[in-house]
Amino acid sequence: MNESFTLKNFYFYLIVIAFLTVAVFPYNPVLGTIGVIAWVLTASYAYRSVKKYNDIVNDQFNNLHKDFEKITERTIFSMPFPLVVTDREGTIVWHNSLFGELFDAEILKGKSLPAYIEDLADEETGLKAVENGTEVEIKEQPYRAYNSVVDFQKNGKEDVLSLFYFVDHSQYRHMERLYEDEGGVVLVVEVDNFDEVVDGAPTSKKPLLIAEIDHRINEYFRSQNALVRKFQEDMYLVVLRKVDILPIVEQKFDILDKIREIDVENTVSVTISAGVSRPGLSFIEAYKEADTCLDVALGRGGDQVVLKNDETYTYFGGKSKAVEKRNKVKARVLGIALRQLIDKSNRVFVMGHKNADMDAIGAAVGVMRAVLNQNKEGYIVLDDVNPSIEVLIKVMKREEPELFKRIVSGEYAEEAIRQGDLVILVDNHKPSFTEYPPLLERTSNVVVIDHHRRGSEFVADPVLSYVEPYASSTCELITEMLTYMYDDTELTNFEANALMSGVVVDTKNFTFKTGVRTFEAASVLKRAGADMSQVRYFFEDDYDTIVSRAEVVHNARIIFDNIAISRLEEDMPNSVLVSAQAADELLGIHGIKASFVLTKKKEVIHISARSFGDISVQLILEQLGGGGHLNMAGAQVKSDDMDAVEKQLTDAIADYLEKDKGEKEQ
Repeated sequence: MNESFTLKNFYFYLIVIAFLTVAVFPYNPVLGTIGVIAWVLTASYAYRSVKKYNDIVNDQFNNLHKDFEKITERTIFSMPFPLVVTDREGTIVWHNSLFGELFDAEILKGKSLPAYIEDLADEETGLKAVENGTEVEIKEQPYRAYNSVVDFQKNGKEDVLSLFYFVDHSQYRHMERLYEDEGGVVLVVEVDNFDEVVDGAPTSKKPLLIAEIDHRINEYFRSQNALVRKFQEDMYLVVLRKVDILPIVEQKFDILDKIREIDVENTVSVTISAGVSRPGLSFIEAYKEADTCLDVALGRGGDQVVLKNDETYTYFGGKSKAVEKRNKVKARVLGIALRQLIDKSNRVFVMGHKNADMDAIGAAVGVMRAVLNQNKEGYIVLDDVNPSIEVLIKVMKREEPELFKRIVSGEYAEEAIRQGDLVILVDNHKPSFTEYPPLLERTSNVVVIDHHRRGSEFVADPVLSYVEPYASSTCELITEMLTYMYDDTELTNFEANALMSGVVVDTKNFTFKTGVRTFEAASVLKRAGADMSQVRYFFEDDYDTIVSRAEVVHNARIIFDNIAISRLEEDMPNSVLVSAQAADELLGIHGIKASFVLTKKKEVIHISARSFGDISVQLILEQLGGGGHLNMAGAQVKSDDMDAVEKQLTDAIADYLEKDKGEKEQ
């Protein structure tokens, strides 16, 4: 029987002997006396055994405590980390030699720890409380700090000691940087308008042109250690590391300029567009992201590179005009697809942008013709009739009363729409700029038809997207699609006039962004009964509008030698229209290359911008959340302080001009 078992049973023995002694003593005093003696002996033995056991345990504990103190002391002094002990205020009480070596000092006792490690400084307490694993910087090297705090009594008062030890994190940081630098990046490169470019070269030079394009793309990316593969006649897949793409980003993808310099007697300039993924994705995810970025680049007119960041996009290039495509296959394919979507839908809701203009309302009227041709129920979503479309709406009410009844408010459309119904956005691709944004959340079937350069904000997963920046207007795109959807468009005179008005307003009477397809669309509308005198009637202005426009032009000032900027201070019903017209007129001033007009509408500052193309007003206004085209753009800034918004605009112009100057010098 072991000792611990004996000690556990002594109490039982004593109780049994005491019970027997008490029971026997009255009957046999001798046996009772023997019992008493046995009980005393047993109790004495138990006492000595317990005392001996306790002494052994105490000796073992004391020896263990001394051994533990020795082990702890040796461990602390031999710890391969810099260690330091401080008091409550951060004054160094003790440190090991490794900590002293960090600061080339043998003795730091009595000095302040935050004075040497700023990341541990606290304005109120002097020493910052840190969580274990907090990263700090010591002599420009990364360390992870670990902290243990001990409360104790000293001279009857509470005191605190803090033990800090620091683990060198530089190797981990190096591995982290190495992992990031080695992350794969995927680019998808497309030659813009490849067929048109090749067709524009002499027959004998076509093979040379294709070879030169292929050579420059391969040479440029292979010089950066990239893998380049051509998988279509106009498409390239490029794979490289993040560390290898950084120099390309610093050079702002000058491949765009190198490709543009190709000249083998081709009449159409060679340009490329590319989408770039983020590093760290799987190759399948990276390819999909790069392909999406390429769609954005093409949607903005091509001749540019779009790089995906965490939440937004970064754009390179995009300073050349979108080239008109002679190939109409896309218009035919998408026109047929739109007809099928309309045919499968129960109802169709057509919606433009806020403060609708002639292009937006004209395009909506054109889409409604397709809806009516399919014998479907359709509506135009329009909350406010602004002065720029007021005359057209009046004529619609008089000449097309059934169509006029199809104009509904956003709230009505939201209540009426059902999942499966079709929403068609025209002249806009940004959800926040639509006439009634909540409507997009009521159905997953959304079609986008627009001619503005695509921005970072875009409708999520549209079932059909037709964004062509080369086009003069959305009305041009709609007219072209209608000719492929039906042998006879069945356009009424009013509908033809409405579509023609959209073309006229966005081309400034066929002087801006007017290509062969623009005139072809105009000829279709003319044959359908468009009357230019009636179209002109849509644009007639009242006396107050003319006076206000003249006042804006009169108050304009010139900045950066060739940019005109002005304001329309009065919040008028047609202030947005007046500011746009004034921006057009300011371009008529000799030497002016771009114009900007600000006007206040409720709690929003509208900016209308125009240029001749040398200055990209689109890139400037994108910095303020706007967008548009190279020579025609707009922005809406939520603010009631016009001075502050004008300062933002001026800064954006200065930033653009500085970057443009730097690129030209390179």
